[in-house]
Amino acid sequence: MKYRTIGTDPHTRREVSVLALGAMLFGSVTDEKTSFSVLDRYVEAGGTFIDTSDNYAFWVDGGQGGQSEELLGRWRRSRGIGDEIVIATKLGARPLAPGTSYADNAEGLSAKVIRESAERSRERLGVEKLDLLYAHIEDHTVPLGETVEGFAALVTEGTVGLLGVSNHAAWRVERARALAAAAGLPGYEVLQYAQTHLRPRSDVPEALFPDGSLGHAGADLLSYLRAEPGLTLVAYSPLLRGAYTHPDRLPADFDHPGTPARLAVLREVARETGATVNQVVLAWQIGGELPIVPLAGVSSVAQLEENLAAVDLELTAEQRARLDAAH
Repeated sequence: MKYRTIGTDPHTRREVSVLALGAMLFGSVTDEKTSFSVLDRYVEAGGTFIDTSDNYAFWVDGGQGGQSEELLGRWRRSRGIGDEIVIATKLGARPLAPGTSYADNAEGLSAKVIRESAERSRERLGVEKLDLLYAHIEDHTVPLGETVEGFAALVTEGTVGLLGVSNHAAWRVERARALAAAAGLPGYEVLQYAQTHLRPRSDVPEALFPDGSLGHAGADLLSYLRAEPGLTLVAYSPLLRGAYTHPDRLPADFDHPGTPARLAVLREVARETGATVNQVVLAWQIGGELPIVPLAGVSSVAQLEENLAAVDLELTAEQRARLDAAH
């Protein structure tokens, strides 16, 4: 395994594995025995960075979520896991009532919600301190300053280590970080957005994003990352939920003329290296110029093994240039 540092403050920064494990469906779609087997193998291989959220997986049973955090709590206790494993969670997108969703009835990012939801996450995970806590989605009903102060208060009190943000417009991320800096408060240092080798259309409206998706790491966010060396991108859905090996699963926003060219180069490099296309995608992210940690969920140990092998896949400069230039 290889590692990188997230965060800049010596008191809160953490060293994490360059491949993060997504636990979104653990405890719901993925049963407990399989989930524990995957988690055990990930840690055995040197993995130290696990991702969840307080709303995972509310859509499976029409509830409010919490299953993933609860399973991770049981796994931690049964294995004697301490702070050697960094567990990141998110708040803000948990439905307020069963049968609703984050698009129409989210808990939001008020100071009250931040405090209460973080406390519930700590209880479910069985930890005194949340290693990394993200603002999951935007909340336009609450002043940004209130959200910034609400998260910072938890860091100051010692119940949260690092702060992160997901699925926000880049300008709102910068504004929040500027407010925090001006007030001398801790701000967002980890950005979690969807990113993969294929490039989606960014103009397709979604329930949360009427002007087009803000959940993908586009040019504006990547240029922001390039300009701010203290930030890290945690890239979710790097393997497009199996679409690289099952083309019928390719999301509609990737159906455009640029996709075939990038797929062709991926397949060329896979043949040259003897690796799978999935491994090439992960290696391209891990070894690139920008600080990117791919966050991949799996439903079996076999899938995890394929992903783990990508950590040691070294792409040549020429292969990287081809992968980057394809369009």
